[in-house]
Amino acid sequence: MDRSKILIIEDEEAIADLLAYGLNKEGFRTTIARTGAEGLRLTEEFGPDLLLLDWMLPDMSGLDLCRKVTETRNLPIIMITAKSDITDKILGLEFGADDYITKPFDLREVIARIRTVLRRLAQAHRAEPEEETIRFQNIELIKSERVVKKNDAVVDLTPKEFDLLLALSSYRGKVFTRDELLDFVWGYDYAGDTRTVDIHIQRLRKKLDAGGWITTVFGVGYKVEKQVN
Repeated sequence: MDRSKILIIEDEEAIADLLAYGLNKEGFRTTIARTGAEGLRLTEEFGPDLLLLDWMLPDMSGLDLCRKVTETRNLPIIMITAKSDITDKILGLEFGADDYITKPFDLREVIARIRTVLRRLAQAHRAEPEEETIRFQNIELIKSERVVKKNDAVVDLTPKEFDLLLALSSYRGKVFTRDELLDFVWGYDYAGDTRTVDIHIQRLRKKLDAGGWITTVFGVGYKVEKQVN
């Protein structure tokens, strides 16, 4: 039985209670936050393994909360919202969400998606190479501290930017498709627009001045060029 902890951030009482009831029956441990501020507090106090996050909250946008969380924590987030436009979905992913479910939803789908995100996140972590510190060019990536340095100066990366760099730099020379990077970093198969990968690559290149070594393989995806340590 899965005992993962799920924080439900949802201001509609009926929806929050339905989610908690269904997840508890499946063995998950849950708690509910009715506002964004309460959600941020419980993220620290409850220590969830995953967030179920409503887009529209009474005190802040779910997008803003998503951004705040992913700036400091590598925590999977599934957004639940009435917004169904593909542009809204892409926006949620770009702000750091891992998946996106529209209302009305089937509780069985929510449970299945939670399990998929958690399972693939665990698989991605098990697949990481054993070396603790990765060095190449003028870059040093310290896995346990989730820190990246350039010329010995710390570079401010979001959790997903760090994971994307980790995936590429752990297997230098390997070409990753955008779908593979979505699977590794965001932890699920995203069948729609892969533009979120392109945007994160652009940000990494800018922050690390990496245009010469995070390269595009046209028609395929991206790779970090092989370097001699």
